[in-house]
Amino acid sequence: MNAVSGAWDWLNDSANWHGTDGVWHRLGEHVYFTVVCLALACLIALPIAIVLGHLGKGGALAVNISNVGRAVPTFAILVLLMFAMGSDTDWPTIIALVLFAVPPLMTNAYVGMREADRDVVEAARGMGMTGGQLMFRIELPLAFPLIWTGVRSAAVQVVATATIAAMAGGGGLGRIITAGFNRQITAQVVAGAVLVAGLALLIEGIFIALQWLLDPMRRRRRPRTGSVVPASAPATPATP
Repeated sequence: MNAVSGAWDWLNDSANWHGTDGVWHRLGEHVYFTVVCLALACLIALPIAIVLGHLGKGGALAVNISNVGRAVPTFAILVLLMFAMGSDTDWPTIIALVLFAVPPLMTNAYVGMREADRDVVEAARGMGMTGGQLMFRIELPLAFPLIWTGVRSAAVQVVATATIAAMAGGGGLGRIITAGFNRQITAQVVAGAVLVAGLALLIEGIFIALQWLLDPMRRRRRPRTGSVVPASAPATPATP
């Protein structure tokens, strides 16, 4: 309880929120790493997975290759990249986090495209739709929930893992935690962990709301205003 109350006191101290080592500055750095790494991972994984899912070829191989990023620890990749590229740049952290974010994006996008209702796809093909029209107008809207779940999962994972940037001399909320360890201030360590957890939950909530707003099938499922569906048909009077 002393660590929890100490963390509360640390967070309530305005001096810890301002300056280059303050919470607001470190939060901005953390969000920067998250946005850049997630954007790069989406640009790499989603086009490949969507096209392969549409074609139905080579997807299993691509997914298995991308899953290598889950097998190798992110911290180990970061250390190797630091030796290769130096610690005076953000690229070791960015590359390590991108490799960590690719697997859920690749897997969910490929599976979402392959699990699109085949009856609907075949009906659209029978209507004369081209391959591009099928992919963008039929398969992608049907696969959107699963694709977005992968994006949301990758975003939360990157937020939680971006604390390793502090190990490479980078910024982010991880610097608050490592500074607490170095100074042996347990309250600061707990406060930093609470901030990371709170940011992850906030990102989760934002992406859930965005999924509800952006889902292309939601508008199609919404009934038209003014249309009334009778609860039951009137009984037909019996003929004498």
